[in-house]
Amino acid sequence: MHSNGLFLKDVAGFLGSYYTGIAVMNAVAALILWRKKGQTGWAVVWATVAGAMMILASLALSGAESFVPALPAAARTLVNALSGPVLYTLGTTALFTILFVFRKFFVQPMVAWAILNVALVLMGLSMADENFAAIVMKPDNVPIVGLVFLLAFFTWVATKQAVVNDERIRQGLPPMEKLDDEKVLVWPDLVYTELICMVAVSALLLVWAIALPAPLEEPASSVKTPNPSKAPWYFLGLQEMLVYFDPWYAGVVLPSLVVFGLMAMPYLDFNKKGNGYYSIEERKFSYLVYQFGFFELWITLIILGTFLRGPNWNFYGPFEYWTPYKVEVLNNVDLPQMFWVNLLDRPLPRAPQGAGALTQVGYILLREAPGLAVMAAYLLLLPPLLAVTVFRSFFAKMGFIRYMIMANLMLLMLSLPLKMVLRWTLNLKYIVSIPEFSLNF
Repeated sequence: MHSNGLFLKDVAGFLGSYYTGIAVMNAVAALILWRKKGQTGWAVVWATVAGAMMILASLALSGAESFVPALPAAARTLVNALSGPVLYTLGTTALFTILFVFRKFFVQPMVAWAILNVALVLMGLSMADENFAAIVMKPDNVPIVGLVFLLAFFTWVATKQAVVNDERIRQGLPPMEKLDDEKVLVWPDLVYTELICMVAVSALLLVWAIALPAPLEEPASSVKTPNPSKAPWYFLGLQEMLVYFDPWYAGVVLPSLVVFGLMAMPYLDFNKKGNGYYSIEERKFSYLVYQFGFFELWITLIILGTFLRGPNWNFYGPFEYWTPYKVEVLNNVDLPQMFWVNLLDRPLPRAPQGAGALTQVGYILLREAPGLAVMAAYLLLLPPLLAVTVFRSFFAKMGFIRYMIMANLMLLMLSLPLKMVLRWTLNLKYIVSIPEFSLNF
């Protein structure tokens, strides 16, 4: 199911308005750079981009299949062929690493503005594909697209401020926040600002509600389940975790550990720098752990669950038609089966008929011995090993108890990407599987 003339005629008006909006955005930027910043060169560049966007807008408004700007079919086919959870995760991790290492380059305003334009143009070219548009322009998903861009913007603002502060601290100067620490009154300054924001947001929501009808569906029925059946967007990360973990662990234990970790953070933190101002160099470990946990283990899962998980919770490419008949055969196995059956060519240890409760427990422990050994090494042996190597300074400053809590929380957080990789590469279902007591890890 690909773009056709009828579909393009339906979205021609939207795409024309979309490219016109990008043109106006760049024209305003060019005017500001010319009149207020005195940067004539950049003003000419973005004025030229605005003109190019107007050309795209006029082509889109034509509605003709041969004139509407769109990604080439070969490019869409290639993206679909390369799409998959492994490449998606590796790609987002690589992107996260590149943005962090070269943050001084990417926080430059003109670089960030160029990236924004490229992202918007690619979005417009992609929306000329019927399959892509069906997902991205769904009323439920439109706010999520906006949230992605807003998240990128505010992350850029914070990172830019941190880069500036780090450079000032390196020169022996106070951070920017110390230069403008004048106190203001809650009334009237803060309340007036909040009132203006409330009125502006209310007007925006009113216009939004008129322009984009609420996605009301048919009444719920116990005999008809939507396919795919998805949780609200803010729970899609948890729903994705259910693919890799038992429900009690993904839905109860992991969220509880997140809450516990956030509560324990002030008591575990021994670095008093960076309080009240943005900085990365002074809190590099904390920054990386937070950014990896928030972006890589939460935001990327929400995006994946929203735009790339289709019927039967299968993974679909961005330009792939969501057919309910797509079948992916998986033969997921547990670690005990890999060890006893595949490696040693022996059956799983089982208690003889009529064995007592203690004997059955003994056979269960023997059967799960490989998985229990792996978990013991991961949670009990790895923290002391890290304490005398990578985290030696952390252990000296935090002490035994605080360090062990921090190390185990971090290892439990890393268990999610590790389990995801094991599922994709080895089809590993559970490391420890004790269905007799409904305990699976």
